[in-house]
Amino acid sequence: MAADRPPLKIWAVSDGRAGIEAQALGLAEAVARRLPAEIAVKRVRWKGGLGRLPTALNPGSRVLLDPGSGIAPPWPDLWIATGRATLPLSRRVRAWSGGRTFVVQTQDPRGRLDDFDLVVPPAHDGVAGANVFPIAGAPNRLTADRLQAELAIWRARLGPLPRPRIAMIVGGKSKAFDLPQDHARSLAAQVRRAIENAGGALMLSFTRRTPPAAREAMAEQLRDLPGLIWDDRGENPYFAFLDAADAILITEDSTNLATDAAATGKPVYVLPLKRGSPKFRRFHDDLAARGITRPFEGSFESWSYAPLRETDRAAEEVVRRLAARRDLAAIPGERSA
Repeated sequence: MAADRPPLKIWAVSDGRAGIEAQALGLAEAVARRLPAEIAVKRVRWKGGLGRLPTALNPGSRVLLDPGSGIAPPWPDLWIATGRATLPLSRRVRAWSGGRTFVVQTQDPRGRLDDFDLVVPPAHDGVAGANVFPIAGAPNRLTADRLQAELAIWRARLGPLPRPRIAMIVGGKSKAFDLPQDHARSLAAQVRRAIENAGGALMLSFTRRTPPAAREAMAEQLRDLPGLIWDDRGENPYFAFLDAADAILITEDSTNLATDAAATGKPVYVLPLKRGSPKFRRFHDDLAARGITRPFEGSFESWSYAPLRETDRAAEEVVRRLAARRDLAAIPGERSA
Protein backbone atom coordinates (compact mmCIF):
# COMPACT_ATOMS: atom_id res chain seq x y z
CA MET A 1 0.00 0.00 0.00
CA ALA A 2 1.36 3.43 -0.87
CA ALA A 3 2.86 5.23 2.10
CA ASP A 4 0.46 8.19 1.81
CA ARG A 5 -2.68 6.04 1.85
CA PRO A 6 -4.71 5.95 5.09
CA PRO A 7 -5.11 2.61 6.88
CA LEU A 8 -7.60 0.21 5.36
CA LYS A 9 -10.97 0.38 7.12
CA ILE A 10 -12.15 -3.17 7.85
CA TRP A 11 -15.47 -4.23 9.36
CA ALA A 12 -15.71 -7.71 10.91
CA VAL A 13 -19.46 -8.41 10.82
CA SER A 14 -21.38 -11.22 12.54
CA ASP A 15 -24.28 -11.84 14.91
CA GLY A 16 -21.83 -11.69 17.81
CA ARG A 17 -21.81 -15.36 18.75
CA ALA A 18 -18.27 -16.25 19.74
CA GLY A 19 -17.61 -18.97 17.18
CA ILE A 20 -19.19 -16.98 14.33
CA GLU A 21 -17.50 -13.70 15.21
CA ALA A 22 -14.12 -15.44 15.47
CA GLN A 23 -14.26 -16.31 11.77
CA ALA A 24 -14.86 -12.77 10.54
CA LEU A 25 -12.54 -11.18 13.09
CA GLY A 26 -9.81 -13.77 12.59
CA LEU A 27 -9.71 -13.15 8.85
CA ALA A 28 -9.80 -9.38 9.42
CA GLU A 29 -6.88 -9.60 11.85
CA ALA A 30 -4.91 -11.71 9.38
CA VAL A 31 -5.42 -9.08 6.66
CA ALA A 32 -4.31 -6.40 9.15
CA ARG A 33 -1.08 -8.30 9.70
CA ARG A 34 -0.35 -7.75 6.03
CA LEU A 35 -1.66 -4.23 5.41
CA PRO A 36 -1.98 -1.21 7.71
CA ALA A 37 -5.61 -1.37 8.80
CA GLU A 38 -8.17 -0.40 11.41
CA ILE A 39 -10.73 -3.04 12.38
CA ALA A 40 -14.22 -2.34 13.68
CA VAL A 41 -16.35 -5.18 15.06
CA LYS A 42 -20.03 -5.03 14.05
CA ARG A 43 -22.67 -7.24 15.70
CA VAL A 44 -25.86 -7.50 13.69
CA ARG A 45 -29.16 -7.53 15.56
CA TRP A 46 -32.40 -7.72 13.57
CA LYS A 47 -35.69 -6.48 15.01
CA GLY A 48 -38.59 -8.87 15.49
CA GLY A 49 -36.59 -12.06 15.10
CA LEU A 50 -35.80 -11.40 11.43
CA GLY A 51 -32.32 -12.83 11.91
CA ARG A 52 -33.79 -16.27 12.55
CA LEU A 53 -35.72 -16.31 9.25
CA PRO A 54 -34.36 -17.80 6.02
CA THR A 55 -32.27 -15.21 4.23
CA ALA A 56 -34.72 -14.99 1.32
CA LEU A 57 -37.44 -13.76 3.69
CA ASN A 58 -35.32 -10.98 5.17
CA PRO A 59 -35.64 -7.78 3.09
CA GLY A 60 -32.25 -6.56 4.32
CA SER A 61 -33.43 -3.04 5.08
CA ARG A 62 -31.24 -1.22 7.58
CA VAL A 63 -34.29 0.30 9.26
CA LEU A 64 -35.06 -3.23 10.53
CA LEU A 65 -31.76 -3.41 12.41
CA ASP A 66 -31.31 -2.66 16.07
CA PRO A 67 -29.54 0.74 16.19
CA GLY A 68 -26.70 -0.83 18.18
CA SER A 69 -25.68 -2.85 15.12
CA GLY A 70 -23.83 0.17 13.78
CA ILE A 71 -24.41 -0.68 10.11
CA ALA A 72 -24.36 2.80 8.60
CA PRO A 73 -22.09 4.94 6.43
CA PRO A 74 -19.30 5.79 6.05
CA TRP A 75 -18.81 2.33 4.60
CA PRO A 76 -15.57 0.37 5.08
CA ASP A 77 -12.99 -0.44 2.45
CA LEU A 78 -13.26 -4.12 3.35
CA TRP A 79 -16.36 -5.88 4.71
CA ILE A 80 -15.72 -9.37 6.12
CA ALA A 81 -18.86 -11.12 7.33
CA THR A 82 -19.85 -14.50 8.69
CA GLY A 83 -23.22 -16.10 9.37
CA ARG A 84 -26.80 -16.09 8.14
CA ALA A 85 -27.75 -12.88 9.96
CA THR A 86 -25.20 -10.92 7.90
CA LEU A 87 -26.15 -12.22 4.46
CA PRO A 88 -28.94 -9.72 3.65
CA LEU A 89 -26.49 -6.92 4.42
CA SER A 90 -23.49 -8.48 2.67
CA ARG A 91 -25.56 -8.79 -0.51
CA ARG A 92 -26.38 -5.06 -0.45
CA VAL A 93 -23.37 -3.25 0.99
CA ARG A 94 -21.53 -3.08 -2.32
CA ALA A 95 -24.46 -1.14 -3.81
CA TRP A 96 -24.80 1.05 -0.70
CA SER A 97 -21.14 2.01 -0.95
CA GLY A 98 -21.31 2.75 -4.67
CA GLY A 99 -19.09 -0.25 -5.37
CA ARG A 100 -16.26 1.00 -3.13
CA THR A 101 -16.53 -1.69 -0.43
CA PHE A 102 -14.84 -5.03 -1.12
CA VAL A 103 -17.16 -7.72 0.23
CA VAL A 104 -15.90 -11.01 1.69
CA GLN A 105 -18.24 -13.67 3.09
CA THR A 106 -16.98 -16.71 4.97
CA GLN A 107 -18.99 -19.95 5.11
CA ASP A 108 -21.38 -21.05 2.35
CA PRO A 109 -23.81 -18.22 1.47
CA ARG A 110 -26.23 -20.81 0.09
CA GLY A 111 -27.29 -18.81 -2.90
CA ARG A 112 -26.09 -16.47 -5.61
CA LEU A 113 -22.35 -15.85 -5.40
CA ASP A 114 -21.97 -12.74 -7.54
CA ASP A 115 -23.08 -10.38 -4.74
CA PHE A 116 -19.69 -10.97 -3.13
CA ASP A 117 -16.17 -10.12 -4.22
CA LEU A 118 -14.85 -13.22 -2.47
CA VAL A 119 -16.45 -16.19 -0.71
CA VAL A 120 -14.29 -18.21 1.72
CA PRO A 121 -16.21 -21.42 2.50
CA PRO A 122 -15.03 -24.67 4.09
CA ALA A 123 -13.75 -26.96 1.35
CA HIS A 124 -16.05 -29.74 2.57
CA ASP A 125 -19.10 -27.63 1.62
CA GLY A 126 -18.28 -28.13 -2.06
CA VAL A 127 -18.88 -24.50 -3.13
CA ALA A 128 -17.18 -23.54 -6.40
CA GLY A 129 -16.89 -20.40 -8.50
CA ALA A 130 -14.51 -17.79 -9.86
CA ASN A 131 -14.84 -15.74 -6.67
CA VAL A 132 -14.66 -18.73 -4.29
CA PHE A 133 -11.56 -19.58 -2.25
CA PRO A 134 -12.22 -22.79 -0.27
CA ILE A 135 -10.17 -23.54 2.83
CA ALA A 136 -9.89 -26.46 5.21
CA GLY A 137 -12.19 -25.64 8.13
CA ALA A 138 -12.88 -22.04 9.09
CA PRO A 139 -10.88 -18.84 9.64
CA ASN A 140 -9.75 -18.33 13.22
CA ARG A 141 -7.96 -15.87 15.52
CA LEU A 142 -5.18 -18.21 16.55
CA THR A 143 -1.60 -16.94 16.22
CA ALA A 144 1.57 -17.92 18.04
CA ASP A 145 1.70 -14.50 19.70
CA ARG A 146 -1.86 -14.76 20.96
CA LEU A 147 -1.35 -18.27 22.32
CA GLN A 148 1.76 -17.20 24.22
CA ALA A 149 0.05 -14.08 25.60
CA GLU A 150 -2.95 -16.08 26.82
CA LEU A 151 -0.73 -18.74 28.40
CA ALA A 152 1.20 -16.04 30.27
CA ILE A 153 -2.05 -15.05 32.02
CA TRP A 154 -2.67 -18.62 33.15
CA ARG A 155 0.90 -19.81 33.65
CA ALA A 156 0.68 -19.85 37.45
CA ARG A 157 -2.29 -22.24 37.26
CA LEU A 158 -1.19 -24.39 34.35
CA GLY A 159 2.61 -24.40 34.62
CA PRO A 160 2.83 -26.77 37.63
CA LEU A 161 0.47 -29.38 36.10
CA PRO A 162 1.99 -32.81 35.42
CA ARG A 163 2.60 -33.93 31.84
CA PRO A 164 1.20 -34.92 29.52
CA ARG A 165 -1.23 -32.02 29.73
CA ILE A 166 -4.38 -32.81 27.78
CA ALA A 167 -6.66 -30.02 26.56
CA MET A 168 -10.23 -31.27 26.09
CA ILE A 169 -12.63 -28.93 24.26
CA VAL A 170 -16.23 -30.15 24.19
CA GLY A 171 -18.98 -29.03 21.84
CA GLY A 172 -22.23 -30.94 21.79
CA LYS A 173 -25.63 -30.48 20.23
CA SER A 174 -26.17 -29.11 16.73
CA LYS A 175 -28.25 -29.88 13.65
CA ALA A 176 -25.90 -32.73 12.76
CA PHE A 177 -24.71 -33.98 16.17
CA ASP A 178 -25.87 -34.73 19.69
CA LEU A 179 -24.19 -35.39 23.03
CA PRO A 180 -26.65 -37.21 25.29
CA GLN A 181 -25.81 -37.64 28.95
CA ASP A 182 -24.93 -41.33 28.81
CA HIS A 183 -22.60 -40.84 25.85
CA ALA A 184 -20.94 -37.89 27.58
CA ARG A 185 -20.37 -40.01 30.68
CA SER A 186 -18.86 -42.82 28.59
CA LEU A 187 -16.48 -40.48 26.74
CA ALA A 188 -15.37 -38.89 30.00
CA ALA A 189 -14.69 -42.29 31.55
CA GLN A 190 -12.42 -43.20 28.62
CA VAL A 191 -10.55 -39.91 28.89
CA ARG A 192 -10.20 -40.32 32.64
CA ARG A 193 -8.61 -43.76 32.29
CA ALA A 194 -6.20 -42.53 29.63
CA ILE A 195 -5.04 -39.54 31.70
CA GLU A 196 -4.67 -41.67 34.84
CA ASN A 197 -2.61 -44.21 32.89
CA ALA A 198 -0.42 -41.44 31.45
CA GLY A 199 0.00 -39.71 34.83
CA GLY A 200 -0.98 -36.40 33.28
CA ALA A 201 -3.43 -33.55 33.77
CA LEU A 202 -6.67 -32.38 32.15
CA MET A 203 -7.60 -28.87 30.99
CA LEU A 204 -11.31 -28.97 30.13
CA SER A 205 -13.50 -26.34 28.53
CA PHE A 206 -17.10 -26.63 27.35
CA THR A 207 -18.85 -24.54 24.70
CA ARG A 208 -22.29 -23.00 24.51
CA ARG A 209 -23.53 -26.04 22.62
CA THR A 210 -22.69 -28.50 25.39
CA PRO A 211 -26.01 -29.68 26.91
CA PRO A 212 -26.16 -29.04 30.69
CA ALA A 213 -26.73 -32.74 31.45
CA ALA A 214 -23.70 -33.73 29.36
CA ARG A 215 -21.58 -31.05 30.99
CA GLU A 216 -22.47 -32.24 34.47
CA ALA A 217 -21.89 -35.90 33.59
CA MET A 218 -18.43 -35.13 32.24
CA ALA A 219 -17.47 -32.86 35.10
CA GLU A 220 -18.54 -35.51 37.60
CA GLN A 221 -16.25 -38.06 35.96
CA LEU A 222 -13.28 -35.74 35.54
CA ARG A 223 -13.27 -33.11 38.28
CA ASP A 224 -10.86 -34.90 40.64
CA LEU A 225 -8.11 -35.32 38.00
CA PRO A 226 -5.12 -32.99 38.23
CA GLY A 227 -5.85 -29.92 36.13
CA LEU A 228 -8.53 -27.33 35.59
CA ILE A 229 -12.16 -27.36 34.45
CA TRP A 230 -13.25 -23.89 33.34
CA ASP A 231 -16.52 -22.98 35.06
CA ASP A 232 -17.56 -20.14 32.70
CA ARG A 233 -16.51 -17.52 35.23
CA GLY A 234 -13.86 -14.92 34.49
CA GLU A 235 -11.57 -15.01 31.47
CA ASN A 236 -11.84 -18.03 29.21
CA PRO A 237 -8.54 -20.00 29.24
CA TYR A 238 -9.31 -21.65 25.88
CA PHE A 239 -6.23 -20.36 24.05
CA ALA A 240 -4.05 -20.91 27.11
CA PHE A 241 -5.24 -24.53 27.23
CA LEU A 242 -4.26 -25.02 23.58
CA ASP A 243 -0.79 -23.57 24.12
CA ALA A 244 -0.14 -25.46 27.36
CA ALA A 245 -1.33 -28.80 25.97
CA ASP A 246 0.79 -31.72 24.89
CA ALA A 247 -2.23 -33.17 23.06
CA ILE A 248 -5.74 -31.91 22.31
CA LEU A 249 -9.08 -33.68 22.41
CA ILE A 250 -11.96 -32.15 20.45
CA THR A 251 -15.50 -33.30 19.75
CA GLU A 252 -16.28 -33.83 16.08
CA ASP A 253 -19.14 -31.30 15.79
CA SER A 254 -17.19 -28.07 15.21
CA THR A 255 -14.98 -26.91 12.35
CA ASN A 256 -13.85 -24.01 14.59
CA LEU A 257 -12.57 -26.30 17.35
CA ALA A 258 -10.82 -28.58 14.87
CA THR A 259 -9.25 -25.71 12.93
CA ASP A 260 -7.98 -24.02 16.09
CA ALA A 261 -6.47 -27.25 17.37
CA ALA A 262 -4.92 -28.04 13.98
CA ALA A 263 -3.16 -24.66 13.94
CA THR A 264 -1.08 -25.63 16.99
CA GLY A 265 0.87 -28.44 15.33
CA LYS A 266 0.08 -30.68 18.31
CA PRO A 267 -1.54 -34.14 18.24
CA VAL A 268 -5.31 -33.73 17.87
CA TYR A 269 -7.70 -36.52 18.85
CA VAL A 270 -11.33 -36.52 17.72
CA LEU A 271 -14.05 -37.62 20.13
CA PRO A 272 -17.10 -39.15 18.42
CA LEU A 273 -20.62 -37.83 19.06
CA LYS A 274 -24.01 -39.25 18.21
CA ARG A 275 -25.36 -38.78 14.69
CA GLY A 276 -23.22 -36.94 12.12
CA SER A 277 -23.24 -35.75 8.52
CA PRO A 278 -21.42 -36.49 5.24
CA LYS A 279 -20.08 -32.90 5.21
CA PHE A 280 -18.35 -33.27 8.56
CA ARG A 281 -17.11 -36.70 7.59
CA ARG A 282 -15.38 -35.17 4.55
CA PHE A 283 -13.86 -32.48 6.75
CA HIS A 284 -12.47 -34.92 9.30
CA ASP A 285 -11.25 -37.27 6.57
CA ASP A 286 -9.27 -34.35 5.15
CA LEU A 287 -7.66 -33.52 8.50
CA ALA A 288 -6.80 -37.17 9.07
CA ALA A 289 -5.28 -37.44 5.58
CA ARG A 290 -3.08 -34.42 6.37
CA GLY A 291 -1.76 -36.27 9.44
CA ILE A 292 -3.35 -33.78 11.83
CA THR A 293 -6.02 -35.81 13.64
CA ARG A 294 -6.62 -39.35 14.82
CA PRO A 295 -9.63 -40.92 16.48
CA PHE A 296 -9.32 -41.19 20.26
CA GLU A 297 -8.87 -44.85 21.17
CA GLY A 298 -8.05 -44.64 24.85
CA SER A 299 -4.36 -43.65 24.93
CA PHE A 300 -2.06 -40.79 24.00
CA GLU A 301 0.74 -40.83 21.45
CA SER A 302 2.92 -38.15 19.89
CA TRP A 303 3.13 -37.14 16.24
CA SER A 304 3.90 -33.99 14.28
CA TYR A 305 2.55 -32.22 11.20
CA ALA A 306 2.74 -28.81 9.56
CA PRO A 307 0.34 -26.56 11.52
CA LEU A 308 -2.77 -25.62 9.57
CA ARG A 309 -2.53 -21.98 8.46
CA GLU A 310 -5.69 -21.57 6.40
CA THR A 311 -6.60 -18.16 7.82
CA ASP A 312 -3.28 -16.76 6.63
CA ARG A 313 -3.75 -18.35 3.22
CA ALA A 314 -7.23 -16.82 2.90
CA ALA A 315 -5.93 -13.42 4.03
CA GLU A 316 -3.26 -13.50 1.35
CA GLU A 317 -5.97 -14.14 -1.25
CA VAL A 318 -8.06 -11.25 0.10
CA VAL A 319 -5.06 -8.92 -0.12
CA ARG A 320 -4.19 -10.13 -3.62
CA ARG A 321 -7.71 -9.57 -4.96
CA LEU A 322 -8.13 -6.30 -3.12
CA ALA A 323 -4.82 -5.03 -4.53
CA ALA A 324 -5.86 -6.00 -8.05
CA ARG A 325 -9.22 -4.29 -7.60
CA ARG A 326 -7.92 -1.08 -5.97
CA ASP A 327 -4.45 -0.90 -7.55
CA LEU A 328 -2.76 -1.21 -4.16
CA ALA A 329 0.76 -2.45 -3.56
CA ALA A 330 0.61 -4.95 -0.70
CA ILE A 331 3.36 -4.77 1.86
CA PRO A 332 5.40 -7.98 1.58
CA GLY A 333 5.73 -10.23 4.60
CA GLU A 334 3.70 -10.13 7.78
CA ARG A 335 3.82 -7.71 10.67
CA SER A 336 3.76 -9.23 14.14
CA ALA A 337 0.31 -9.90 15.59
